[in-house]
Amino acid sequence: MQATAYTFDPQTRSGSVLLDDGTPLPFDAAAFDAGGLRLLRPGQRVRIECTGPAAGTEGAPEGRRVTLVTLQTF
Repeated sequence: MQATAYTFDPQTRSGSVLLDDGTPLPFDAAAFDAGGLRLLRPGQRVRIECTGPAAGTEGAPEGRRVTLVTLQTF
């Protein structure tokens, strides 16, 4: 799934992304580290993987969790 980097804190390696429908979805350091990135800038297009109920659907229901954040490549 694709999203746009919205916030990122390099000290905690956590932040949030915006889904294409504008819904913010937070990610933790484990999801950031899984992608092998060193830095993320707001506005960058990223690919994310999620787990939990309704993963891959519109919105961000309770229990949805980002497990990977990496740069989107074409």
